[in-house]
Amino acid sequence: METIKVIDSLHASLDLALPEVIMALGAMALMMYGVFRGEKSFSAVSWGAFGLIVVTGLSVMDLAANDITVRTIGFSGAFVVEPFSIFLKYLILAGSGAAVLMAMDFMKREKLARFEYPVLVVLATLGMMIMVSANDLISLYMGLELQSLALYVLAAFNRDSLRSTESGLKYFVLGAVSSGLLLYGCSLLYGFTGTTNFDALAKVAAGDLSGSAQMGLIFGITFLLAGLAFKISAVPFHMWTPDVYEGSPTPVVAFFAAAPKIAAMGLFIRVTVGLFPVSEGVEQPWQQIVVFVAIASMVLGAFAAIGQTNIKRLMAYSSIGHMGYALVGLSAGTKEGVDGVLLYMLIYLFTVTGVFVCILAMRRKEGMVEHISDLAGMSQNHKIGAFVLSMLFFSLAGIPPLAGFWGKLFVFLPAIQAGYILLVVIGALASVVSAFYYLRIVKIIYFDEPEGAFQPQPMALRLILAVSAIFTLGLTLFLQVPREWTSFAAGSLF
Repeated sequence: METIKVIDSLHASLDLALPEVIMALGAMALMMYGVFRGEKSFSAVSWGAFGLIVVTGLSVMDLAANDITVRTIGFSGAFVVEPFSIFLKYLILAGSGAAVLMAMDFMKREKLARFEYPVLVVLATLGMMIMVSANDLISLYMGLELQSLALYVLAAFNRDSLRSTESGLKYFVLGAVSSGLLLYGCSLLYGFTGTTNFDALAKVAAGDLSGSAQMGLIFGITFLLAGLAFKISAVPFHMWTPDVYEGSPTPVVAFFAAAPKIAAMGLFIRVTVGLFPVSEGVEQPWQQIVVFVAIASMVLGAFAAIGQTNIKRLMAYSSIGHMGYALVGLSAGTKEGVDGVLLYMLIYLFTVTGVFVCILAMRRKEGMVEHISDLAGMSQNHKIGAFVLSMLFFSLAGIPPLAGFWGKLFVFLPAIQAGYILLVVIGALASVVSAFYYLRIVKIIYFDEPEGAFQPQPMALRLILAVSAIFTLGLTLFLQVPREWTSFAAGSLF
């Protein structure tokens, strides 16, 4: 963005980071309230966390109303606010708010109603907000680790479940490895450039570098992207995803599936397009990495999900594939490509949240069920729910005129314009393969013998599902509105 405003004073920098300050102070207040009130405080802390997320969203809105077209930098260059980061913060807060609401009834029924859950969600959300506003390798790592440490605990939240504790431990160990890779990449970038600031790094990278310095930058960005690829569960750093999705409590998985991936994808965009912008006719080394990761993720996500019998494991492989599709748009390295990625993440947030609401509804008298076969004959007992879930799966498959079709269209078009024809062809073929396992679930819902009715959903879940369904089914009618938002947000990076 042409207009840049640099803030020198600490007071003005704190004003710039007001949403994060509100979130941090609110998290501490909720934690203290929970400690003094004990286990009975779960409902109050949960509603408090949801209210805190809403208030933080309003403060982001207020921030956006003041000089939204200006790229504002504070905290000595470590923190940046522009339309790109503001748009991602809206998505992160929406995903986190939904995760808090989705957990209330589930945690009570499963006897997991502990106040730590909403507090951990708030702390993870704070880390994500810092991530998308990071303008320095140090602030990047601070936000990333604050998010990760909270997520490790959330994955193992059901301490009495062997699967849950195993998934938390697996996530923690592999996450520590990915943090090591990311830190090694950061140290290489600092060692060969002498700075950790993104703007200074971009200037050094754009200058005339010696052969060894150029090679050091390439290795640095490779390790940095490897660490970030773990956070979006992209191949070959996806190993944790199926086990963590299967073992963790379902509301935690719903949280993992949306907000953290949006934050990590935002950071992915900033350290590629922001640090090493693509000039016409010249391919950047990071584009080759992104193309490989995109192809591997799309192909593995499509084929590995075919044999799954657990709905949460299937959604894990589905998420791997969808991050691959999003990276197709990023591979172009253009404003249109970033625009497509932002639109894709917006659509993915609404769609996948709706799917997990339906998974949370898979409850019978004996408890939660997770096998795909348990959806058999759902159309006979829950006609509206069956229709909505089928439409959401059609959207994930990219079938027009549902929202998912527009998401894939607007990430494929920039890649075609950039000359990555083979990448788009592989993406289209992977979409066809993935459509098979989505359609197989629809067939089970409508044509198999009924397994038995599910218990009624709480009102909060019904409202979230209604919003998800309206967005997925009706996006075609108001497509221009989110397109303007994402275009404006993407433009602030160029």
